[in-house]
Amino acid sequence: MLRRPHMRVRVRVRPPHFSINRMIPNILTLLALCAGMTGIRLAIVGKYEAAVTAIIVAGILDGLDGRIARLLKGTSSFGAQLDSLSDFVSFGVAPAVMLYVWTMAQLQGFGWAVVLIFAVCCGLRLARFNTQIGAELPPYAYNFFTGAPAPAGAGLVMIPMFASFEFGGTFWRSPYLNTIVIAAVAALMVSRVPTFALKRFRVQHEYVLPLLLLVGALAAFLTTEPWLTLLAVGALYIASIPFSVRSYLRLKRAAGEMRNAGLRVVSDSSAQASTIER
Repeated sequence: MLRRPHMRVRVRVRPPHFSINRMIPNILTLLALCAGMTGIRLAIVGKYEAAVTAIIVAGILDGLDGRIARLLKGTSSFGAQLDSLSDFVSFGVAPAVMLYVWTMAQLQGFGWAVVLIFAVCCGLRLARFNTQIGAELPPYAYNFFTGAPAPAGAGLVMIPMFASFEFGGTFWRSPYLNTIVIAAVAALMVSRVPTFALKRFRVQHEYVLPLLLLVGALAAFLTTEPWLTLLAVGALYIASIPFSVRSYLRLKRAAGEMRNAGLRVVSDSSAQASTIER
């Protein structure tokens, strides 16, 4: 009896690879990190306006990387950790060093302690945000952040710089005024104050065109009157905080009433069932 020769089946194992689409969000995150580091260098050499511009560029890139990652289905735990590191450098360390070199160095050790507290609060804010990734939030809290996010905190803490660039003078560069601003923003970042999470809002169809026109007008004003426009944006954000708190409390109250109403219905049904059984 003849035996058939043993046939070997070759299986080609391809090395793991990543699509370029999945790498785009991480590339944007790295660019944001580079922009933040560049802002530190520009502040050290005294180019404060360029340094602030670098932080703004980092904020724009930070706002794009997450959205592009979700659109391209390139979200990953590595990207989330890299984004958190980039945020800490660009919106925690860079503004702290910038403000210290710009004005807080006049207070010497106390000024350094103030900007250090801001950087620490930014790190704590990001750590708290990372612990909430994947956590089940109540429906009423979906459209809100807990405290001011890191990019917003960096923008708020630089408001005196915007005003100084626009109006000049020594008032806005006062280290005492900046101490108050830095302490207030640091406290807002680590607080439990609910703030609007604009990236989670959905725009209705009839508002798409007006929103695009608004974005175009904002871009035009940023190119012609950048510091005055940034001051207006910062003022609008601060003014929105009371409305976000009121909206959060209203939704929380409505959710509690619905939950209590549901419990009452369940208890009434149980009572009726027990009466019928008797």
